[in-house]
Amino acid sequence: MSGEARATHWGNVSEVGFVFGTWFLYFIDRFLGRWPFRVALAPVLLFYVWRHRLARTSSREYFERLGLPSSFRTTFLHIGAFAESLMDKVIAVSGRYPFHKLAFTGREVMLESLAAGRGGVLVTAHMGCLEVCRLAAERKHGPKLNVLVHTRHAERFNSVLQALDPHSQVKLIQVTDVSPATAALLSEKVEAGEFVVITADRVPLSDTSGRTVTAPFLGSDAHFPIGPWVLASALKCQVILFSVNREGESYRVRFERLAERVELPRGKREEAAQEYVKLYAKKLEQLCRESPYDWFNFFPFWEPPRA
Repeated sequence: MSGEARATHWGNVSEVGFVFGTWFLYFIDRFLGRWPFRVALAPVLLFYVWRHRLARTSSREYFERLGLPSSFRTTFLHIGAFAESLMDKVIAVSGRYPFHKLAFTGREVMLESLAAGRGGVLVTAHMGCLEVCRLAAERKHGPKLNVLVHTRHAERFNSVLQALDPHSQVKLIQVTDVSPATAALLSEKVEAGEFVVITADRVPLSDTSGRTVTAPFLGSDAHFPIGPWVLASALKCQVILFSVNREGESYRVRFERLAERVELPRGKREEAAQEYVKLYAKKLEQLCRESPYDWFNFFPFWEPPRA
C-alpha cells in the first residue's frame, strides 16, 4: 500500500453511494427477499472492490493477519457482509427485522445487571450490526442503551434511517459533541441503570497525542483509544464486552464482563489503561477469528494514527 493510502485516517474515508441506491436495494429486499437483494447488490460490490483500492488492500491485509486466504473473492465477501449489515440496520429501523431470531451468549450478565438496577459501559467494535440489538432492546423493554457514535461522515445513509423512523436516532450521541454536560448526562443514565455503548477499536478523530495506547492484535501492535476506559473510570461502573455478529441468517449477541470497575490511578493513567486495552484487544481478536467477515475497518488499521 502506498504511503498516501497508509496515511488515511478512518474519519477521512467518506461514505460511498447514493440515497437512491439505498432505497432501491431496500425495496428489493422488502418485496422480493434477501437473495434477489444479493443478486442486485453483486454488480455494485464488484465495481466497489475494483474501484476502491484502500478498502481492497485493507481487507486483504486483515485476512493475511488472520492467516486466512486473501483474494479478490474474500474482499468481495468481506465488503458484501458490510453491505448486508447496513441493510439489516435499515430493516431494523423500519421495524421489519425478525428480532426473535437473535441468539444470545452471556445473557445472564445483563439479566443480573438489570435485576440489580446496575448500569455500565458496553465496549464494542465495528462488527456485525449493533443497531439490531439496540432496537430489539427498545421493543422488548430490555436494557436501555445510549450509543456514542461518529456518523457525520455518513449523512446520506443516516437520512434514509431518519426517513424510515424519525425517532431512530434519539439515543445516539455524537462523540464529537461530548462535553462536560454530556458526561454528566451519561453519569445520570448509568446511575439510573442504563448503559452507554461505545466502540473501542478506532483512534480519536482529533490530535491523538496521549489518547491512544498500543496492544498486540493479530500478530502486531495496533493503536487503540483510551477514551472508552477513561469514560468508564469517570462513570465508576462495570465494563461489559458487547458484540452482535452474524450467525446464519441472523445474529448472535454476546455479553462478557471485562471489569467490575475501571481504575486509572493518577500519574499512571496510560499504563493502567493499556492493561484494559490489551484485554479488550485479545477478546476482539477472538471474535475476529470466530467471525472474520464481520469486522468492518476498511483502512490501514495497523499504521500509526494520523488525525
